[in-house]
Amino acid sequence: MEVDRETGLLRGARFVPSPNQDERPEGAEIDLVVVHGISLPPGEFGGPWIERLFLGRLPAEAHPFFETIRELRVSAHLLIRRSGALVQYVPFHRRAWHAGESRWEGRERCNDFSIGIELEGADDLPYEGTQYRALAEAVAALAAAWPAITPERVVGHSDVAPGRKTDPGPRFDRERLGELLAGRD
Repeated sequence: MEVDRETGLLRGARFVPSPNQDERPEGAEIDLVVVHGISLPPGEFGGPWIERLFLGRLPAEAHPFFETIRELRVSAHLLIRRSGALVQYVPFHRRAWHAGESRWEGRERCNDFSIGIELEGADDLPYEGTQYRALAEAVAALAAAWPAITPERVVGHSDVAPGRKTDPGPRFDRERLGELLAGRD
């Protein structure tokens, strides 16, 4: 896996451009990866709903839960499906709208300096081995493009928005990801 620094795209990922993105602030250095968990409707996997959310085309009438999030304008740089398939919505050099109100190491607005990666999953269910492998490969590719990204700078959404967010959840195996990033798995 490799990031094309010119386009900001991950080779091997399907690219579906989201309108929910903008320029990073002048001088913003990418040095953090925020891992999220998402399923739509909650607890259901597959289907078109995550993509439609990130494209701003989620039909509120398709499911009662969708009515509660109809006003959201969100995206992520990358989605890793349960199968390990990769879908990119925002070029890495641009700002995706994934972390919301957030803070890391005294800095506010994590979207300004982070890359958001969504894992298709739920807080209370284990993630798939294929997802951990794909995540580790993606982080390695990002670290090759932006050396400030280190394994210690891969955090959960709950770490940058404590009390507001819980994902990727208690079933996310940080130790397993760490072993993969260290090449021990």
